Amino acid sequence: MEYKFVLTDYIEQAMALAVYEEFEGGTFGATIPPCRGVTALGKTNAECREELQSVLEEWMLSGFKSGDELPVIAGIDLNFEMVPVPEENW
Repeated sequence: MEYKFVLTDYIEQAMALAVYEEFEGGTFGATIPPCRGVTALGKTNAECREELQSVLEEWMLSGFKSGDELPVIAGIDLNFEMVPVPEENW
């Protein structure tokens, strides 16, 4: 049986939605349309993909910290409601 983490699944599914473009001069750009603002550039397609995943991960962390709603991708919903925990339960 294979176990995966929800975050890993989310990243994999989001990366599968990436749209790549080759620009004049041979550089590459990519976006993940459902993830607003997640874009990357690279000298090669592989470099662009690596940068895109890094940007996606930072974007997710930023969303968690600020409480932004992240898009549901492939049925994976990372949005949750923060519930205060009483100090005596720490």
